[in-house]
Amino acid sequence: MNILILGSGGREHALAWAVMQNPKCDKLIVAPGNAGIAMIADCAALDIEDGGSVVTFAEENSIDFVIVGPEAPLAAGVADRLRDAGLLVFGPSAEAARLEASKSFTKEICDAASAPTAAYGHFTDAEAAKAYVRDQGAPIVVKADGLAAGKGVIIAETVAEAEAAIDDMFGGAFGGAGAEVVIEEFMQGEEASFFVLCDGTDVLPIGTAQDHKRVGEGDTGPNTGGMGAYSPAPVMSDAVIAKAMNEIIKPTMAEMANRGTPFQGILFAGLMIENGQPRLVEYNVRFGDPECQVLMMRLGGQAFDLLHACAEGRLAEARVNWADDHALTVVLAAKGYPGSYEKGTVIQGLDGLPEDSFHMMFHAGTSEKDGRTTATGGRVLNATARGATLQEARDKAYAMVDQVNWPDGFCRRDIGWRAL
Repeated sequence: MNILILGSGGREHALAWAVMQNPKCDKLIVAPGNAGIAMIADCAALDIEDGGSVVTFAEENSIDFVIVGPEAPLAAGVADRLRDAGLLVFGPSAEAARLEASKSFTKEICDAASAPTAAYGHFTDAEAAKAYVRDQGAPIVVKADGLAAGKGVIIAETVAEAEAAIDDMFGGAFGGAGAEVVIEEFMQGEEASFFVLCDGTDVLPIGTAQDHKRVGEGDTGPNTGGMGAYSPAPVMSDAVIAKAMNEIIKPTMAEMANRGTPFQGILFAGLMIENGQPRLVEYNVRFGDPECQVLMMRLGGQAFDLLHACAEGRLAEARVNWADDHALTVVLAAKGYPGSYEKGTVIQGLDGLPEDSFHMMFHAGTSEKDGRTTATGGRVLNATARGATLQEARDKAYAMVDQVNWPDGFCRRDIGWRAL
């Protein structure tokens, strides 16, 4: 099969790596890709949020199957355009993608489905939002309603912090994503990521993970897109998974189908677990980044078969074959991230790294210039490893980190600390 993956980050490098392990893959193109992806697949310059351009490219290149990586093209309706053109695609419609694109929409769905989640208020006016915060007290969570690349969530420890976050959001700090704001109860517990394939009718859990959102060690400092992750998540016991499926995932999928907008793709549920009871923090409609890296490292080539079955509506017959192992990834980011950072710095030491089913350096924000790998983003590399234990996976990942020569980068040295 000829396969097209849309995206350019570490998530897409991990997806490409897993797809390439499967013998059904004859040709793989990733648009636009990055320097690491270019080592294993063809890369193509393409505006992945322009559905018409993606359809034309897919038709001209005899693509059999399109996998949409990031949320932005899904929210822009690219999967709809591909389906309208008769192409097989993995990823939800724009209407179903509102589960990520609008936090207030997700709350509305949770209310209708009686899915346990945080108490909340939805606001289009700063003064009303501040009044709600003063009434509720702190700590409290302030969220930009729209897509903000994983950064539009402020956990305010004081009322003053919450009011400042509200002013920032309505003042344009997150662009159009902050034109509306959702303010939530601060939930106590341990957070985990739960990944479920949905084909509009059937659902299939395919893995759990935990990531590290804060930039600093000990989970301190501002939120980022994610500084590292590991799989499986110890807090996601069989009992918690069953509760999450029965009380959150299945009711949500039923409500989406009832509305005439069935969900097809990967549903990534961020859960808060306290005393064995999961509550929904948020939904994402694509694989997490960096959670995808650890999931793909554990799934390998079967990942393609699962995504393909999902796109064709065959999930009822699909099975996940997990090895009894662990995976961990460490994000190497540009100094200054998640604030301002320098682009174009040179990264050395990548050539000698191991690349096999137990070690991979997935690229995120990289390009090649004059034969050298340069950093082009905030989160730049993902040192990812598998092991029989989480400690073994962690040791392998940090051994890879230590071989990289990049004075302009940094990483957290405590990924996995909660589980270990």
